[in-house]
Amino acid sequence: SFPSRFENGPGTNPEELIAAAHAGCFSMALSAMLGNANHVPTSISTVAKVHLGATAAGPTITRIELETEAEVAGLAEDEFERLAQSAKAGCLVSRALGGVSQITLKATLVEATKGQ
Repeated sequence: SFPSRFENGPGTNPEELIAAAHAGCFSMALSAMLGNANHVPTSISTVAKVHLGATAAGPTITRIELETEAEVAGLAEDEFERLAQSAKAGCLVSRALGGVSQITLKATLVEATKGQ
């Protein structure tokens, strides 16, 4: 409905579904890249926030913010950031959303729990 899409009405809207698909696709891409680099993650959690804005063409997805947190033992922060950015660029949904002017990524590497 219009309220669920452009206001604060109940229900799910297409933009929320895009966000869920993007978060899931990114997590899978990151997991694969980490695994290929011999760094199997203990956990990955990703949230995508889709932002709408008004343009001359009408309401438009103007920005998507990906936030991911991963627990990976023995991985340096710079290598994690490199792999996360590669996953963002290579994720099928990121590529499908190429018309979105800005897709940002905040990647947090969590210290692995000892004893696992």
